Amino acid sequence: QVQLVESGGGSVQAGGSLRLSCAASGYTPSSRCMGWFRQAPGKEREGVAGITTGTGTTYYADSVKGRFTISQDNAKNTVYLQRNSLKPEDTAIYYCAAGRGRYCNSVPTRDDVAYWGQGTQVTVSS
Repeated sequence: QVQLVESGGGSVQAGGSLRLSCAASGYTPSSRCMGWFRQAPGKEREGVAGITTGTGTTYYADSVKGRFTISQDNAKNTVYLQRNSLKPEDTAIYYCAAGRGRYCNSVPTRDDVAYWGQGTQVTVSS
């Protein structure tokens, strides 16, 4: 069993930055595909970034490439999502996810996820 606790959500103006954190506890293997998803009102949950914790290899959705950065601190079992140049369309509930596999092959999809965090709201105002 894995528990994921997110923090760092909130409200920010367009063009601003926020960093989300996801602390994992429980079973934490040497490598796992970890990801961040978001769900805007009326839309499906979509993957925005993924990282293979054993290698540090990262993947990004086209909509966030160049603005978002996923990173990790293995000593703290924590994954981060740094988000810069935020836009109103980035407003969503953001979820941390632990994948079923040891490696990401691309941005994770919902089918790749074994465990979800509780979600944290991010609101970007224009």
